[in-house]
Amino acid sequence: MDLMDSVSSLFLFVLTIVLVFKMSSFWKTSGRNLPPGPRPWPLIGNLNLVDLKRPYRTMHKLSKQYGPVFSIQMGLETVVVVSGYETVREALVNQADAFAGRPVFPKSEIMPGNYGVVLSHGENWKVMRRFMITTFRDYGMGKRSTEDKIVEECHFLIQKFESYKGKPFEATIIMNAAVANVIVFILLGKRYEYEDPTLVRLLNMVNENTRLNASLSAMIASMFPALGFLFENHRAFLKNIKSFHAFIQATSAEHLKKLDANDQRSFLDAFLIQQQEEKNRNQSNGFFNNENLKCVVNELFGAGMETTSTTLRWGLLLMMKYPEIQNKVQEEIAKVIGSAPPQIEHRSKLPYTDAVIHEVQRFANILPIALPHATAVDVTLKGYFIPKGRQVIPLLYSVLYDEAQWEKPLKFYPEHFLDSEGKFRKREAFMPFSAGRRVCAGEILARMELFLFFVSLLQRFTFQPAPGTSEEDLDLTPAIGFILSPMTYNLCALPRS
Repeated sequence: MDLMDSVSSLFLFVLTIVLVFKMSSFWKTSGRNLPPGPRPWPLIGNLNLVDLKRPYRTMHKLSKQYGPVFSIQMGLETVVVVSGYETVREALVNQADAFAGRPVFPKSEIMPGNYGVVLSHGENWKVMRRFMITTFRDYGMGKRSTEDKIVEECHFLIQKFESYKGKPFEATIIMNAAVANVIVFILLGKRYEYEDPTLVRLLNMVNENTRLNASLSAMIASMFPALGFLFENHRAFLKNIKSFHAFIQATSAEHLKKLDANDQRSFLDAFLIQQQEEKNRNQSNGFFNNENLKCVVNELFGAGMETTSTTLRWGLLLMMKYPEIQNKVQEEIAKVIGSAPPQIEHRSKLPYTDAVIHEVQRFANILPIALPHATAVDVTLKGYFIPKGRQVIPLLYSVLYDEAQWEKPLKFYPEHFLDSEGKFRKREAFMPFSAGRRVCAGEILARMELFLFFVSLLQRFTFQPAPGTSEEDLDLTPAIGFILSPMTYNLCALPRS
């Protein structure tokens, strides 16, 4: 038997095993009222229907055809999509425990096991999430100490913007660096200058992996991990992860030299203290191991920087696009705060500004597809049976743009968050941080950062397009990616008197 015959035989064997598994799953669920969906093709499933650059649009279109709960097959994996505010709330909030799981992904170089918080499940997720929330609270998240750190970083960001003297510049790296410094202070107890080579290298790795994660090769590698080695993008993605993990390991070694249980100065210190306590108890199967350390710090750095920075860049773009809204924000800030440094306590006194920030989050829709959930038990949703362990995708795009919830869902309309008297009003369909058991653990920090950075910048600058570009020329089409960033643009930050 030659090489080609061997490969063919192996392929047929693997395919047979997969089909047997699929058939056994079919018999277990036959007779149940499963969510409807398009008929899949062999091997590729429904990938022929999916806009791979903007899959959330395909899912939204399919929800119009098959209803708010439907099935779609991504390769060999059958996924249930949950669409629309009422249905997403029913799943993530009303049946929170049933939908709190995460899919068990095949073990690979990207997913070495059940580690971290974002994609982990079971007891590891519970322990790591509890530790993360408790430690963040201990280090001042949502308190004055963190607020002071953000206000201090606003000062450095304003100085950087002032250095351009009203001339056009591109703000992505600057905004990333400013927001990253807040999470870096919490994680590592330090701050970097914006041009520091270490910070620039870390930001470049995160930005590149965010872009690579949206590529076709990343999708194929996630569905068929054994094929990942074929793609250059996948290899670059792995290289960045390994480099970031190496940075965490080296930084941990430095912190260990000065570690003092009575003087813990950062999230990393707190984790290392827990790690030492597990070792002292001879707890070989503990949770505070190096794999969890690398995953948690990696997740917090990426999530804590990328999403908030992206939302702020959308905010500045929208202020240039709609100068009349920018003027109203500045007038309210001047009337309420004057030239004093903004504080969180000002939020309740700035209803229009708060409404604008919320509308930026809704309209920007930077995470149109929430991270995949999985059913922890057999469950029924809207009359459809979903078996235990089934991957579930909450379509946040369909919530933030739900025509039944928003007066003008396709327009940038701050009045969505104002009542008839101009007071701020909460909206139940406002779910940019998702909802339920898997709601973003950094929501409080992100809300603080968005308010303080946005108000500080609008207090000190008027933002205009670069010369030769009009408001009408500004493109609000999001760039392609897992996180929907604005297209690259230049801005002019004109100092206000």
